[in-house]
Amino acid sequence: MHEFIRRAGRPAPVPVAAGTPHGRLSWGRAAPGRRQRSRQWRALRLSEVGAPVVLVLIITTIGFVAPSDVHLASLLVAAPALMAAISTARATSAVAALSLVAAVICDVHDGLLRSPILPTHIAALMVVSAFLVASCSTRDRNRREASQLRAVSEAAQQVVLRPLPRTIEDLRVASAYRAAERMAEVGGDLYAAARTPYGTRLLIGDVKGKGLQALDDTAALLGAFREAVHQHRTLPALAAALEGSVRRHVTEASAIDAHAPERFVTALLVEFPPCGGLVRTVSCGHPLPLLLRDGRITSLTCPAPAPPLGLAGLDPAEFREDCFALAPNDLLLLYTDGLAEARDRSGAFYSVADRGIPRDAAACDPESLLEEVLADLLRHTDGRLNDDVALVAVQCPPAA
Repeated sequence: MHEFIRRAGRPAPVPVAAGTPHGRLSWGRAAPGRRQRSRQWRALRLSEVGAPVVLVLIITTIGFVAPSDVHLASLLVAAPALMAAISTARATSAVAALSLVAAVICDVHDGLLRSPILPTHIAALMVVSAFLVASCSTRDRNRREASQLRAVSEAAQQVVLRPLPRTIEDLRVASAYRAAERMAEVGGDLYAAARTPYGTRLLIGDVKGKGLQALDDTAALLGAFREAVHQHRTLPALAAALEGSVRRHVTEASAIDAHAPERFVTALLVEFPPCGGLVRTVSCGHPLPLLLRDGRITSLTCPAPAPPLGLAGLDPAEFREDCFALAPNDLLLLYTDGLAEARDRSGAFYSVADRGIPRDAAACDPESLLEEVLADLLRHTDGRLNDDVALVAVQCPPAA
């Protein structure tokens, strides 16, 4: 992250996201999509049942034309096994029953009605089918529970990490989040934006830790930002207010978590004043944005950033505000350590600038930039992320 993190014992990254830009919920037009997916699901179910049924028919047909001393009924266990691999417990039970009937027919045709081979085939088929159905039931239950957890995770993301609007005042905005933990939709990285009388303000941060364990600190800081961002005229005053909120949160958490005093949050506050033409930043141990101008990438720097929230002071004078000039169509890329510290198999860090992004500078916009960065990041890491990734891209308006 930064020198302060290095002092705390964390390795320092080399400076420079699940993920696609957040979409918007569409309540009114959801029904036609559900009907179409339902039809596709029924068609898929029919195709799944078809293959095992055809297998039963093929084995039965071969049993009728084969010599009577060749008993193929035992092969019919392949049909419920195939169905168990691709479908549900109910469908597996139906195919098992069909296979049982076919096995009896084949054995009777082979003259085994009074032979011990017939009950042996029936018993073996029933035992194997029972295990297959039980396995399918467990798998179906796990899938339902995973689907419910995914729904809860998505709902938590909408509440805690709200999607940013596509436009704020005259700025074009896009955001993306990719959690490191599988099945998680939100974790230790965060971002937020607000339109205030002092300009458009953004927050991006990285909580110590990752995934669901850091969700408590993420929610606390986002709630504090949404309340305080409208109450303070300057970014240093806002940063001092957030420091106070983080300290109170850590104090309350210490009652139930002995490690709570070790918590901190690196954060970056960004402000686009109404007059335009510049951007103000306050860094609390967080890297400054990347500036994309005319296809070239520049890393903005802060000579004296403040410590991370939770380790900083309560005096606004302790937070340095930096100003940078902006030109029409400039793009700022705000990011967290999940991007800067991502490595490939050889241990090489990921760098947006070194990878030549954006590849089409003339057509670059916030959404296409994030899509390109995330896709390239996953290629660099072979689809494996060791840390959460949050990205926000902001584009200045074109020249009047």
